[in-house]
Amino acid sequence: MTKRRIYLFEYIIIAYLVILTALIFIFGRPLSQYFDELVANLIFATIVFASILLLHNTDRNLVRFFRLLYPAALFTFFYRQTGGLMFLIFPDFFDAQLTAFELSLFGVHPTFWIEHNVLNVWVTEILSLTYAAYYPMIPIYLFAIYFKRNYDIVKKSLAAICLTFFTGYLLFMLYPIEGPRYFFAGQYQYDITGPVFRQFVEFVQRTGSVHGGCMPSTHVAVAVVMNIFCLKYYRKAGIILLVINTGMALGTFYGRYHYVSDVVVGGLLGVCMTLLVMKFHDRFVPAKSITEEQSTEKIKSVS
Repeated sequence: MTKRRIYLFEYIIIAYLVILTALIFIFGRPLSQYFDELVANLIFATIVFASILLLHNTDRNLVRFFRLLYPAALFTFFYRQTGGLMFLIFPDFFDAQLTAFELSLFGVHPTFWIEHNVLNVWVTEILSLTYAAYYPMIPIYLFAIYFKRNYDIVKKSLAAICLTFFTGYLLFMLYPIEGPRYFFAGQYQYDITGPVFRQFVEFVQRTGSVHGGCMPSTHVAVAVVMNIFCLKYYRKAGIILLVINTGMALGTFYGRYHYVSDVVVGGLLGVCMTLLVMKFHDRFVPAKSITEEQSTEKIKSVS
């Protein structure tokens, strides 16, 4: 009988669901307001446990594919869920506090400085392109290393990505921030416009984003996670990704989606969670299958 294995990313998902459900029961008043979120948590938990119980024979290619990559299909739903939990603990956004801190630090609000000194249609399009590169980044990254048969890196990457996302989502509730496009709405003299990529990013923001959830920037945090893994195992791809992610990070506050502080905290979060997973991952994983060992032996870190 094939031994059922639980991977670290699954422990992390389960822990997040337990913590989130506990927070809803503690702070959610009236509790009926969070019925959808509680049902969603039950569905997520069912998916995880069903995967562990039913998709345990990872020597079969199709089973391994779904078992290792199914969390990537849940990230959008986890993110959308945060919209209904933004004021679970605190009733208001803390933008006034954060912008006062940045004003004392920089002497000017960065997005207003950008408006008067940097705003340009070509800069807008370039930074919008790098910002938009984040949207397909996670599936491309995971599929690429999966089809290279680097399963151990897939598992470590997913653990770091899950830990980063979920820590960020909890911080959304602990320090709710709506971002400069909402907080400074009506105070900008010029709109940010661009013919192609700016329009695309704005469309995605209108249809897929939640109001709030800016601190930290999970875009930057998770991009940093993937960048670190690429620099460690796929140096050339990591350098290319570093250029893209630098543009993406700049685009987050250039485009008025985040404050500079959101980006800095997001970057630090990504670094810390990745180092944590790299250090402790092997203490939590079960014995590798022969196939996984053979795959892992092919990986060599580029110094």
